[in-house]
Amino acid sequence: MNKFSMSLFPAPMGTQDVKIDKKETVYEGFFRMDKITLGHRRFNGEWLGPFSRELFERGQAVCVLLYDPARDQVVLTEQFRIGAIEDERSPWLIELVAGMVESGETYEEVALRESEEEAGCVPSKLIPICNYWVSPGGTSERVGLYCGLVDSDGVGGLHGLDDEHEDIRVHCISFAEAYQAVETGIINNAATIMALQWLKINHTEMKRCPL
Repeated sequence: MNKFSMSLFPAPMGTQDVKIDKKETVYEGFFRMDKITLGHRRFNGEWLGPFSRELFERGQAVCVLLYDPARDQVVLTEQFRIGAIEDERSPWLIELVAGMVESGETYEEVALRESEEEAGCVPSKLIPICNYWVSPGGTSERVGLYCGLVDSDGVGGLHGLDDEHEDIRVHCISFAEAYQAVETGIINNAATIMALQWLKINHTEMKRCPL
């Protein structure tokens, strides 16, 4: 923890301030759901609980904003998402390249693998943006967010792995068009919004990056 954050907030509580009494898997399919009985220390030093929470065990993921600084273009994917089945516009979302971290993999390895599988290109450089919890009130999913520098010439078409039931359409568009899609709500998922806002803030510097 850096000095700046220490000056704003007191020292945080840690895992030693949580007591897990019981953990059981209540569902396991494409994803897993656990039920955990636990207690944790209150801010006043006393203990809260025990109580139960259901935890959607999603794991760690990586998302990559593919950016061509020479052309000032971004590479985005489009695919069906079951969670957006009732989306007012479409269940097919405009997103970043993304994938789950398998055992033994680093975030960077996943970023390179998924970029090739989903968009047909491999970044020459990966720039970390941030790590964030997706929805920590109910899921363990944590995302490593990157900007990957690419040559977007010839990038596009249909991609994805049949054995993973993927059907992915790739879009290569100007950064200005992509950011307009954020402002109009066409792009409406968290990772893509966050990455494009980061690029908006760092746009001048990123345009100067060599491939």
